[in-house]
Amino acid sequence: MRELSGAWMRHSGDFWGGFAAMLVALPASVAFGVTVYAAIDPHYAAFGALAGVLGAMALGLIAPTFGGTDRLISAPCAPAAAVLSAFAIDLVHQGVSPASIVLMLTVLGILTGIIQILIGFLGVGRLIRFIPYPVVSGYLSGVGLIIIGGQLPKLAGAEGDDRWHQVLFSPERWDWRGLAIGGVTIVAMLLAARATRKIPATIVGIACGALAYAAIAVVDPSLLRLEDNPLVIGSLGATGEGYIGLITDRWNQIGGLRLAQVAGLLSSALTLAVLLSIDTLKTCVVLDRLTRSRHDSDRELAAQGLANIAASAIGGMPGAGTMGATMVNYSSGSKTRISGVVEGLTTVIAALALGAFVAWLPVATLSGVLIVVGLRMIDTDPLRFLESKSTVIDFCVVLAVVACALTIGLIAASAVGVILSIMLFLREQVGGTVVRRKSFVGERSSAWYRPEHEMRILEKKGHSAVIFELQGSLFFGTAQQLYRTLEPELAATDYMILDLQRVQSVDVTAAHMLNQVRDALAERNVPLLLSNVRERLPNGRNLREFLELAGLRSGERTAFYLPTLEAAIEWVEARLLGDRPSAEADDPPPLELHEIELFKGSKPDTLVDLEACLEKRSWKAGETIFSCGDPGNDLFLIRKGEVKVVGSVGRGGAIKHIATYGRGDFLGGQAFLDNRPRGNDAIATRDCDMYVLSLEKFNYLADEHKRIALVLMTKLARLLSIRLRHTNEELTLLQDN
Repeated sequence: MRELSGAWMRHSGDFWGGFAAMLVALPASVAFGVTVYAAIDPHYAAFGALAGVLGAMALGLIAPTFGGTDRLISAPCAPAAAVLSAFAIDLVHQGVSPASIVLMLTVLGILTGIIQILIGFLGVGRLIRFIPYPVVSGYLSGVGLIIIGGQLPKLAGAEGDDRWHQVLFSPERWDWRGLAIGGVTIVAMLLAARATRKIPATIVGIACGALAYAAIAVVDPSLLRLEDNPLVIGSLGATGEGYIGLITDRWNQIGGLRLAQVAGLLSSALTLAVLLSIDTLKTCVVLDRLTRSRHDSDRELAAQGLANIAASAIGGMPGAGTMGATMVNYSSGSKTRISGVVEGLTTVIAALALGAFVAWLPVATLSGVLIVVGLRMIDTDPLRFLESKSTVIDFCVVLAVVACALTIGLIAASAVGVILSIMLFLREQVGGTVVRRKSFVGERSSAWYRPEHEMRILEKKGHSAVIFELQGSLFFGTAQQLYRTLEPELAATDYMILDLQRVQSVDVTAAHMLNQVRDALAERNVPLLLSNVRERLPNGRNLREFLELAGLRSGERTAFYLPTLEAAIEWVEARLLGDRPSAEADDPPPLELHEIELFKGSKPDTLVDLEACLEKRSWKAGETIFSCGDPGNDLFLIRKGEVKVVGSVGRGGAIKHIATYGRGDFLGGQAFLDNRPRGNDAIATRDCDMYVLSLEKFNYLADEHKRIALVLMTKLARLLSIRLRHTNEELTLLQDN
């Protein structure tokens, strides 16, 4: 008993929600079925009512079982009724027999379901994720207003198919009884939502509306009869007699359908599948927004397709995830997809066992329920967009979607919203800049630590080499803007570096523009250097392969690809200096102590005692000179070769190239001064010969040869200060940009 009680407590909201959704979906399903089958022949209207019931049952049981979207209610819907009734009318005009039309409707529904399953398996449903918030908000509000507008004539008790505004301005057509019953329902729902959560507001509203009807019936005996009573739903009008025979007959005839006839149904089936899929996914998106959940679009479409196949196979109406019934289900406290199964089961029970009770439900009560649901669907959050000029246009998108939904249709509203959002996105992309930073090689430095005299040369010549760091998307909307930014440098610079590290995408127009830049520079024999050209962008494209296919091949007409911006700057530095030996040249001889940058200008007799304290050591290319965490007891003076220093970025981060030291330079000075452990790894990239000064030997010098120790410390501090000053200037430049 405790388990049963616990299960009821967990799923009571699903039961009430499914039951309330049935009260909304069942009359609509019957109406849609009658609309389609009455178009074949008026005598088929009763079969249409039962088709609506069977469709609601099959969709309610199968779609939530396999779909997995919580709270979604699937039932026959307006798009299905519109397409199928138009299809039936066209066949009637062609002189097709009613039995054959019913058979064709069955095949059309089955084909629709198959196409939906294919759409789901092909992953097309995932495109719904890219619908922007203003479109969803406008769609939500538009559906809410459509629901309210569609229910106002029923609430007023007006007969006919006039629109809400026609009824609103014709008080003589109002029925005060319907207005009273609907008003009681609306007030009861609004108050119940504040007073209690144990009983769903929808159930309270329906109960109060039914009691109001009973109270009015006491003084108006005409309300005590079911026939010709416009204030109640009335008899479902279908007992099922002869329907099974009709289904059996048409399935016996299915073998008589020619392949050409089936192929002729494909266009209509595709149209219906697209409409039903959009209707379902739109409802799912609205549910996601209300419940802060995330549905599986592809799985849901496959489940809807399976449900439509089953519904059509038993003679029912196909359908989709419907907004009205789903919102009633949500408002009534449902939590899981069990509510959808409950809706399917109670549909059968209501149609077969409780038909008399359902027949007495007041139409104005159901209208009142849907009006409250419509009011709650109107999204007022976009009103905040009016508080800032930057978001006013986004508010206009919401208004455009709402206006289109009210005047044209929901599908057109979705298309208009998506198109407007794309235009807004393009406007933002075109309005922004794709140049993140402009600088010059003289203001920046590569990972190569250079002697002081080389740094002075680079500071002087470096403004002849320009660097553009790009960002965002390079496409047809930003290509000309970028070209206008680069154009002044095309006739002035001696080197141009384009860094693409932060570029997210490149289209053919932008690639063609880069070719134009390359050609303009090539006329002056100026190289174009492209750095950080990734082989995998966020969109999956290999950027380098794409650019080379577009004609921007490395080495052709002075275009070159470099792995990093530091490597590109180093490439330019080497050519600005003009005297750096290439890797293929013979290694120069090791330097003597007085040729080391640290001791240039020192008197020979000063260095004699110092050289006696130095140890000569060698490393082969690839060997580690010191590792992170090693004691910082040695100062290394490079006589020959190159050393690369690498370290990890953050804790456990990727290994990054920090600096490169060459012939005549020194490394390890900072740890040598503060006597702290090494913070990075030093690896010989070419065979190295070095002088090594240990801390122990330096302390000896400090005791015995104070002048030599002072000279060493002074020169070491000066060079470290120059490096630090240059680093600070570069950091300031990067911050200012």
